[in-house]
Amino acid sequence: MEPLLVLTNVPDEALAAKLAHVLIESGAAACVNVLAGCRSIYRWQGALETAHEVPLLIKTTAEQYSRVESLIRAHHPYDVPEVIAVPITHGLPAWLDWLARETGTHE
Repeated sequence: MEPLLVLTNVPDEALAAKLAHVLIESGAAACVNVLAGCRSIYRWQGALETAHEVPLLIKTTAEQYSRVESLIRAHHPYDVPEVIAVPITHGLPAWLDWLARETGTHE
């Protein structure tokens, strides 16, 4: 089992809550933290942009990553949503076991 932390941002709290529920109810993720809104400043298609976004921290596994990515893309309004996966290299063994059970990923 390879645990992952997937990061994404969505444009509002309603979509953040909806996406979190979809990810958990489908078994693609074990936990989603919906963080306080933030201001993102970035360049898009040659223009400097500023947007209010809501960050999500999604706990899942490498085995479930493609489902997580597909669900984000299916519900996200952006043409190119930010989806970044970071490996979790260490963690409390009991928590990692819980993650594996909740995502249907067993060693």
